Amino acid sequence: MSEFIDIIKDSKPTLVDFFATWCGPCKMVHPILEQLKDKLGDSVTIVKIDVDKNQALAQEYRVMSVPTLIIFKDGEVKWRAAGVHTAADLEAKLKEMA
Repeated sequence: MSEFIDIIKDSKPTLVDFFATWCGPCKMVHPILEQLKDKLGDSVTIVKIDVDKNQALAQEYRVMSVPTLIIFKDGEVKWRAAGVHTAADLEAKLKEMA
């Protein structure tokens, strides 16, 4: 948990994907995040959190459905949404935060 807090406190945007291994739409998000990481490189951090293995963290951030994507910057939630989003939409959101 403290490691997670350290990661989201960064001044660069951190996109957190709250997912579950059994979730179909979550599997669709994975290649989108890989594409984003390849394109944006070190300008962002992308973290995947398995809600089944990290239930306390999912509860703390009120994750009610998966996938839930949250963008943090300087430890604060800047944007959140549930469901699958395009790489272009996520890239635009992350660039707004940069």
